[in-house]
Amino acid sequence: MNSKNINEQLKDLKIILLKNDLLKEILLRLEHSNLKNYYVAAGAINQTVFNHLHGFPLNKNIKDFDIVYYDDDLSYEKEDKVIKYIQNLLKDLNINVDIKNEARVHLWYNKKYNQNRAPYTSLENAIARWGKTITCLGVRLENDDLIVTAPYGLNDLFNMVIRPVKTDFTEEDYNEKVAKWQKYWPKLKVIPWHN
Repeated sequence: MNSKNINEQLKDLKIILLKNDLLKEILLRLEHSNLKNYYVAAGAINQTVFNHLHGFPLNKNIKDFDIVYYDDDLSYEKEDKVIKYIQNLLKDLNINVDIKNEARVHLWYNKKYNQNRAPYTSLENAIARWGKTITCLGVRLENDDLIVTAPYGLNDLFNMVIRPVKTDFTEEDYNEKVAKWQKYWPKLKVIPWHN
């Protein structure tokens, strides 16, 4: 059981994430880009920590790198321009990136999934509504400082606990993701949806 305080956890998080050379390179490039109000978020962050805690290579089973930002310009054209800019910035790294303007997610998500998801009011509000406490996590570099948003803290992350955030997620989606992750990281502890 990790019982460190948040400041110690933040130091540990920075050490672990910056040992992942690929993630570090992404963070450095984005720090010096023209992208503002963004985070590298979710899977690549928590999965780097899972790999570290399992003693695995730090990029093992990381399928893509989520880069999220918030821009009040809700046009597809503007988001497409940002996506192409970031893809070009990172193209020689040969990675999959998933880039989204969180301000416009509700526009396409509700159509695609026949939902009525409320718009996110900020980047931090979006991250706080992702399906598991350990995916509600974003980081970026500013002047060699790791800026972190973690609305549910870091205890679940360092204790490898998967806990549902039910705001915009379904039990079926949660259970599907949990089952997949447990195959890759067997030490994960799962909090059932109905707990």
